[in-house]
Amino acid sequence: MTRVLLTGGSGFIAVHVLEALLTQGHSVVTSVRSETKAQMLRDTFPDYGKDKLDFAFVPDIAEPGAFDEAVQSNPPFEWVIHTASPFFFNITDTKKDLLDPAILGTTGILKAIQKHAPSVKRVIITSSFAAIINPKLGNRPDYTYSEKDWNPITEEEAIQNPPNGYRASKTFAEKAAWDFVEKEKPNFTISTINPPLVFGPIHTKLQTLDTLNTSNQRIRDMMLGRLQDTLPPSGVHIWADVRDVARAHVRAAERPDAAGKRFFVTAGYYSNRELADEIRELLPAVASKIATNGGEFPEGGYFKFDNSRTKEILGIDFIGLKDMLKNTIPSLKAIGA
Repeated sequence: MTRVLLTGGSGFIAVHVLEALLTQGHSVVTSVRSETKAQMLRDTFPDYGKDKLDFAFVPDIAEPGAFDEAVQSNPPFEWVIHTASPFFFNITDTKKDLLDPAILGTTGILKAIQKHAPSVKRVIITSSFAAIINPKLGNRPDYTYSEKDWNPITEEEAIQNPPNGYRASKTFAEKAAWDFVEKEKPNFTISTINPPLVFGPIHTKLQTLDTLNTSNQRIRDMMLGRLQDTLPPSGVHIWADVRDVARAHVRAAERPDAAGKRFFVTAGYYSNRELADEIRELLPAVASKIATNGGEFPEGGYFKFDNSRTKEILGIDFIGLKDMLKNTIPSLKAIGA
């Protein structure tokens, strides 16, 4: 059993990380913004007492010293898994709502660990493919993305629009983490998990149809007949199942050879057209309400990806699109889709 601090525990990815940790017998303290979120998690995992699932309240991760108390524990923490970061495009101030929480939240928890939690040896940070891709270069059919790549976005570009702000927030936060380790040489090592679009089943006590993670919203909209005229562009054409992303976080903490590395966690290609075709097959009752045009894979080809490090070091055997949908559809039906 390992004592683990998990930040942002009610988030879509984080709650699957929490489930994986609890299932493996670890003792977890998770940070949440409010007692309401804590109670939702208690209701989601009712079989675990305070010795296995406890809470630290961090209302604003961007505040100086926000994690100073949260990182202190008896028994002391050995791992910290930092997932807390904003991902919403309906914001008004890119710097205040996206950049500051992501960057200051990440550097803040690293400083807090260094100062108050000398027992911590492993820190795993949720980053994103947004910190890898260079969207300015388009589909790049002859290029292979891997962990060596960095999004070259600038601060000036970051504040132009919310999607830029999100990509910048993940890029700047991850770079700040690596810079911290290089300069401060703390007692702990870090690893980052960099998934693209993340689909997968939800925990029904934590989400409603209106608060779904951004990626799952397209599945919801197909199920509800909201995409009858044409399927929208797919955006990034690679994806991962949330359960694989969660497993990657835990295995990165468990495995010594994962220390000091980024992990590009992707199952492979998809398109909204493929997603729609699979949903029509699994849900014949709504088949006629899902558009059959639009959402195609790019005709001119698409960039390649190298996820070999994730497969070899973390041992992830990726869940496929159909199996993801077989588990995701019932969970969305349970909340009204």
